[in-house]
Amino acid sequence: VPTKRVPDTDQKIRIREDGAGIDEGNLPYVVNPFDAIAVEEALRIRESETDQVEVVAVGIGSDEYESELRTSLAMGADRAILVECVDALDPWNVAKILLAVVHREMPELVLMGKQAVDDDANQTGQFLAALLDWPQATFASQLELGDQRLRVSRETDAGIEVVSVSLPAVVTTDL
Repeated sequence: VPTKRVPDTDQKIRIREDGAGIDEGNLPYVVNPFDAIAVEEALRIRESETDQVEVVAVGIGSDEYESELRTSLAMGADRAILVECVDALDPWNVAKILLAVVHREMPELVLMGKQAVDDDANQTGQFLAALLDWPQATFASQLELGDQRLRVSRETDAGIEVVSVSLPAVVTTDL
């Protein structure tokens, strides 16, 4: 479960005096809410499966990320991986880093938030699926796992759409 460290949207965010970004002094950070939903869903999958399921939270960033990874562990994740990176990241670079993590960890499912609340990019999951050449399902609101397939319910403008994808797969979660 990739996670992103984002400014707490419940706090007042101030623009720097030079206008070139946000003032990060005294700004609290949290796990991106959509990623927290993905962690919760991964934990539900682990609880419902008879096979052993390991939930691994992944973060990409500086050592300041430790608190957010500890949040994922406190939620119930089995392990957390910090990929140290101090450079500014965009969705493509994050997907490339996650590709290396997936090749090392060999998961059957990458479950991640549909987008980050700080940049609203909504691209990393799709990029990762393309790089892996794995099937994907986006904006998942409900998951059902069974026999190397995943049934995903997703909300669309026309109502609930149900898609089925084979594992391994990349799934992005909605509310």
